[in-house]
Amino acid sequence: MSAAQPAAEPGEIRTTCAYCGVGCGVLAKPDGQGGLTVRGDPDHPANRGRLCSKGTALGETMGREDRLLHPMIGGARTDWGTALGHVADRFRETVAEHGPDSVAFYVSGQMTTEDYYVANKLMKGFIGSANIDTNSRLCMASTVAGHKRAFGTDTVPGTYEDLELADLVVLTGSNLAWCHPVLHQRIAAAKAARPGMRVVVIDPRRTATCDIADLHLPLAAGSDVALFNALLARIDARGARDTRFARHLDGMEEALAAAHAEDVLVTGLSAAQIDAFCDMWIGTEKVVTVFSQGVNQSSAGTDKVGAIINCHLATGRIGRPGMGPFSVTGQPNAMGGREVGGLANTLACHLDIENPAHRAAVQGFWAAPAMPDRPGLKAVDMFRAVERGDIKAIWIICTNPAVSMPEADRVRDAIAGCDFVAVSDITASTDTARLAHVLLPAAGWGERDGTVTNSDRTISRQRKLLDAPGEARPDWAILAEVGRRMGWAAAFDWETPAEVLREYAALSGIAGRFGRDFDISGLADLDAAAYDALAPQRWPIAAAQQGGRFFGDGRFFTPTGRGRMIAVHAAPPKAKLTPEHPFRLNTGRIRDQWHTMTRSGRSARLNRHMGEPFLEIHPEDARALDLAPASLAELRGQGARAVLRVLVSERARRGEVFAPIHWSGETAPTGRIDAVVGPHVDPHSGQPEAKAAAVSVAPFAAAWFGFAVSTALPAPKADYWARARSEQGWRLELAGAETPEDWEAEARALFGLPEARLTRVSDSARGIERLAFHEDGRLVAALFVSPRPVAVSREHLASLLGGEGAQALSGRPGADMPDPGPVLCACLGVGVNTILTAIESGAALSVEAIGAALGAGTNCGSCRPEIAALLANARMREAAE
Repeated sequence: MSAAQPAAEPGEIRTTCAYCGVGCGVLAKPDGQGGLTVRGDPDHPANRGRLCSKGTALGETMGREDRLLHPMIGGARTDWGTALGHVADRFRETVAEHGPDSVAFYVSGQMTTEDYYVANKLMKGFIGSANIDTNSRLCMASTVAGHKRAFGTDTVPGTYEDLELADLVVLTGSNLAWCHPVLHQRIAAAKAARPGMRVVVIDPRRTATCDIADLHLPLAAGSDVALFNALLARIDARGARDTRFARHLDGMEEALAAAHAEDVLVTGLSAAQIDAFCDMWIGTEKVVTVFSQGVNQSSAGTDKVGAIINCHLATGRIGRPGMGPFSVTGQPNAMGGREVGGLANTLACHLDIENPAHRAAVQGFWAAPAMPDRPGLKAVDMFRAVERGDIKAIWIICTNPAVSMPEADRVRDAIAGCDFVAVSDITASTDTARLAHVLLPAAGWGERDGTVTNSDRTISRQRKLLDAPGEARPDWAILAEVGRRMGWAAAFDWETPAEVLREYAALSGIAGRFGRDFDISGLADLDAAAYDALAPQRWPIAAAQQGGRFFGDGRFFTPTGRGRMIAVHAAPPKAKLTPEHPFRLNTGRIRDQWHTMTRSGRSARLNRHMGEPFLEIHPEDARALDLAPASLAELRGQGARAVLRVLVSERARRGEVFAPIHWSGETAPTGRIDAVVGPHVDPHSGQPEAKAAAVSVAPFAAAWFGFAVSTALPAPKADYWARARSEQGWRLELAGAETPEDWEAEARALFGLPEARLTRVSDSARGIERLAFHEDGRLVAALFVSPRPVAVSREHLASLLGGEGAQALSGRPGADMPDPGPVLCACLGVGVNTILTAIESGAALSVEAIGAALGAGTNCGSCRPEIAALLANARMREAAE
């Protein structure tokens, strides 16, 4: 897809999704009211018209509400000149007094490539420090290190098409159905078209992805190396090595020796399970091994990546159609950031910061006054340096480390104590933005132009769809102006993002002449019109190579030109289980939310599936701890605590618990799960171990539970609360250790309604309170209190806001108003009860029939596993009867 494409319909604009690294194409059309209508782009190679629930709801995340509209210094509004002059002065003065390593940038995979390029050039080429790191350190750094060890460069060998061409797809450490739903649906569709295709899921939890699996391997947390070493040993023992391809490899004997010495029992898998996996893998030539955060977010993440790659190198199953290791990335431009040098240990264009020839080439191209000759501080070390006072000025762009970093409380306190903090973001309402000395309003997705790179090296345009609100500016323009104000006007004199991309593409040509993989020099002469019309293209984009796969020909980017197999050994997680912290905590994403919900939390429908933080725990562990379903659990670790709703499920292994990462001080202060995650990192990549923390779990002794709805933003002060948007306002879960003496006063303070008319039902003997507030005949708020988790129809109550709400205190709809129940299909708003009614009536007895009757599961498909589970439970009940 190298030619420009016409818009599918009048007024639609082609762009790329704001969320994960699948890089889905979107057709967006302004609705004239500050929002957008969106649909999947049928011509984009990544998604072919599909969108997940988050992508489908993109239009609902636009608008001015809660946006940062003007620059702020010390909490007071100022103009851009004053704000940027202040940032430039503080960075220049700090460097002059304390040296270039006393300052840092912490940036984001949400930025465009143009944003990233300017930030990297400013820090590494002109400030003269490598202290620029990105939140991609938290998700994909181990893949980068693993690729570089094996291939010589951070190269993704294959393409998305390989997922459909493979006869076996292995998904390890990846809940693809929830975290990359469009890729999951591509695999599911391929499997339906070719029933002989098989899927293996390797994951301690039984996730939604297992719905398409022929085999699920619930291995012990952190034991991936042992499993893939066992596979490599079987490959060798069965004579399945590709001896011709072996001529292109180094390190095979050492890797095989390590594999044969491995103790596979540490996986916790049975011999039959391991045999079945090895038989499938070895017996299927066209095999793709897909891996993601479950592999990367580990203190042995680089070795896990190496163990996977070893198996593909040993068999020569790489760089050919339908085969190879495949890393799926977490952010829309994590790949672009890796390519542009956004990590502290890399230069631009896959060049190496410690290579003198590479440094000299980049310095000469930039005409840079100073270039660091060693890596800068990686994320965990960077915020430790902030804590110590070694870093005295930091600029945080488009990310929320006070929530997302391990030891989040410690990182929050470090930022709060830093001499100077600048934050660029779309909102001032994040845990990190509230700590800033200077706030800079950034243009967000749909308000700026740029490019992003997805997981299979496809570069796509993100296009401006709406004017940015207030005085918001694109990040590249903000950074460039600071560069000019620091004295480097000529180096940062771009006027458009197209000019930035042209410069970057020209620099990549130098990398190409060094024999590196990344070369997009074919874009170096793009004029404004060609940039505007740029269609999705997979790199390389150069005279020597256009797109395609890597390494099938046995040529690598190491100094010898040969691939490297690495001897790796299984190692347990660094966080040790103890009697005080006996549970292994796994953290991750849920289906309908993204990062810390700065964008996705703005959509009411995305909050309807799972509206509060939860702890998934095995039934036997829950019984042993006296944790009832829907009660609250308190986790402790790293001197911090979290309080989460209990979700009892056999999806979890005994002794292991799962919690989502999305909640913050803005949405659920006790749900900041990374506060209890330790700072252990992979020694090669610096990536934190987010999947294997050691924690304690105990019941939270709640004296009362509450549920509330409100048209206005409520201001809770309870020991536990979780706030989410609804269609008409807000919904709120609450709990407290002590019962308030005056519930009316408590409710009026919560809702900010000192004069509203109150209707109340009270049963003090049972500890039950129900309060509804009306203004001008409209229901504006309601609070339900019980000594146990509140049992009301939440969807129904939220829908009553703004209407008469005469029967609100009943907590349930009348007989003439069917209760749809909790939303299961976020795309189309179909509730659990609606689906159960269709099943019980006999009208829909398959996932496909439910889709035909109700629409559920027919858009992004990520709810299909849950629909299948409802059907299975119904069949079990019928059999029991």
